[in-house]
Amino acid sequence: MSGILERPPAPARRRLDVEALYRMAEAGILTDPHRVELIDGEIIDMAAIGSPHAAITNRLARHFSRALPDDVALVSVQSPLRLGAYDEPEPDLMVLRPRADGFRASHPGADDVLLLVEVADSSLAYDRGVKLPLYARFGVPEVWIVDLVGGAVEVFGEAKHGGYAAQKRLTGGLLTPARRPGVVVDISALLA
Repeated sequence: MSGILERPPAPARRRLDVEALYRMAEAGILTDPHRVELIDGEIIDMAAIGSPHAAITNRLARHFSRALPDDVALVSVQSPLRLGAYDEPEPDLMVLRPRADGFRASHPGADDVLLLVEVADSSLAYDRGVKLPLYARFGVPEVWIVDLVGGAVEVFGEAKHGGYAAQKRLTGGLLTPARRPGVVVDISALLA
């Protein structure tokens, strides 16, 4: 009689790891036009990139590429960042420490990142609420969120305890990455 009263276990979520994500892609399950990233073991469909988003990303990529020699930094655009077994986001732009193999052997990790930039229009709440704490948790030293709708750049530094101790929101002026002080970005020109 006791068997009748036993209940089956409640449904449980299964987190995917990065390797499972890659196997799904190799099997043809995740194909274009699906742009996805893995966040906390969940596959997240990424929003389509609109023209303003693409233009700002391209401006930043061009600016950093011109300002930083190859032996000083590598500029990576919309490429994977391996943060752990269950997290592989695709930031809009990363300025990375150079590596002899150009990251051919593996995707960069948090220790490789000098600056990470997310460009946000419809994704602002997601970038602030989900991705920013993820970057902090793994120790990405500096994150910029370009708020296209609000016309500002939010700067986050000093990753501590899953958050950033230093934060500021700029609508104009000059901005310099903490780990590459020779590069200056004019915020008004960037957002024009």
